[in-house]
Amino acid sequence: MKQAQQIASRIKEVFLNGTWIANTNYKNELVNLDYEIANKKIDTLNSISVLAQHIHYYVAGILNVYINNTLEIRDKFSFDFPPIDSQQAWDAFLTRFWQDTQVLITYIEDMSDKDLNQEFVDEKYGTYTRNLNGMLEHSYYHLGQIVLIKKLIAKL
Repeated sequence: MKQAQQIASRIKEVFLNGTWIANTNYKNELVNLDYEIANKKIDTLNSISVLAQHIHYYVAGILNVYINNTLEIRDKFSFDFPPIDSQQAWDAFLTRFWQDTQVLITYIEDMSDKDLNQEFVDEKYGTYTRNLNGMLEHSYYHLGQIVLIKKLIAKL
């Protein structure tokens, strides 16, 4: 399996259908979750909704690099989202999250190993491989938070 397919497979695992690393994935944790639970705050922790939007922000930002060859996202804005105030809005967000993830996976699968080792927008960001692997690690980190927050909420 070429490197791009391996990375794409790992992205599918964390977001859509895998259980190998964390025994769960974003889709498993977020589908059928009531928006009020997704928005529930526990002390100073981010809500599940904010964490999910935060990770989608990076997925969409990297996807934009593939589509428009520009990196428009900034870390300082990665937690700035309007509230999700209905189940319909939550479900619409999740649909967009899964769609953007699937489109990103398709772009990655089509890359050659040479493409993966190319500069990601600007030399200071390193290669595509570095950024995709960074997104994976970041995603697992926040997936763990989501799982723990769900457990805390269930105890309330």
